[in-house]
Amino acid sequence: MKYKAYLVEENDGVYKGSVKEINMPAIEPGNVIIKVHYSSLNYKDALAASGVKGVASFYPFVPGIDVAGEVIESSSDIFKVGDKVIATGYKIGMKVFGGFGELVQLPGEWVVPLPENLTLKDAMSLGTAGLTAGACVKKIINARIPKNMPVIVSGSTGGVGSVAVNLLSKLNYDVHAITGKPEEKDILLKMGAKEVIKRDEYMLDPVKPLDKGIYAGGVDTVGGDILAKMISMISNHGAISCCGNVGGMKFTSSVFPFILRGVSLIGIDSAESELEFKKDIWNLFASDWSLDLDEYTRILSLNEIENEISRILKGKQVGRVVIKHEV
Repeated sequence: MKYKAYLVEENDGVYKGSVKEINMPAIEPGNVIIKVHYSSLNYKDALAASGVKGVASFYPFVPGIDVAGEVIESSSDIFKVGDKVIATGYKIGMKVFGGFGELVQLPGEWVVPLPENLTLKDAMSLGTAGLTAGACVKKIINARIPKNMPVIVSGSTGGVGSVAVNLLSKLNYDVHAITGKPEEKDILLKMGAKEVIKRDEYMLDPVKPLDKGIYAGGVDTVGGDILAKMISMISNHGAISCCGNVGGMKFTSSVFPFILRGVSLIGIDSAESELEFKKDIWNLFASDWSLDLDEYTRILSLNEIENEISRILKGKQVGRVVIKHEV
């Protein structure tokens, strides 16, 4: 069975992607073959497409950690031909060819049914970024942060940050959005941010061991010094969900926010989350957490991926990018 895919190949240390026709291996026991209707572009996909070590396990390789489509062949007891499904994370787009192909073959236990009231396109408007944002928000809600103080979101124009801003606003939190793209202020306000904070101004003063506790909680998609400053500004018994490291893998904090205010720092890894947890988040997005992300989502074809990979690596992506396959 042949299909088209964005195949990344390596030649003398140079990584280059192009749309090619490749073969689908025979189905393995417990697997499903999915006709991919939509995928999405994430930062991890851009890293895999550019040959960054530790992301894709081998080359030639098809990136794409997100998949939404229809089962066309099944050797799994869980799914049958015709089922509409979503798959995100695990080893998709890292050790197993991913959603930048018109077909994928995945273990059935990596796949969830598409919930009612959620379309395949809407699922990929969320994708791993939305799933991660949903996990971040669910964790700080579970920490019972109050609504009488604002929450803060870093990296707010990116995939995770933009969904977090939209979702927290929908849930009636006052959202303060940190961004390195002040020119996108109007978009963030439209997403529901009550205040937009320029990253440079936010970081102008040095990080203190304990700053004014003006936020009930936060979602950090950046890491580094921004996370350190956010922690210092969380009020008593507040919580921060942390899910990114583009601003640095390390941060320096003090114990004061944790022992004097009881602040919680919650790590989020949506890719390896239990399948039932992912199902819960998808079902929330199909019901109480329903979001209309059309205005903040661009839909591209396989042939348009390359330019967008360059944009995301330069930090220029705003909102979500969905890849639509010919079906």
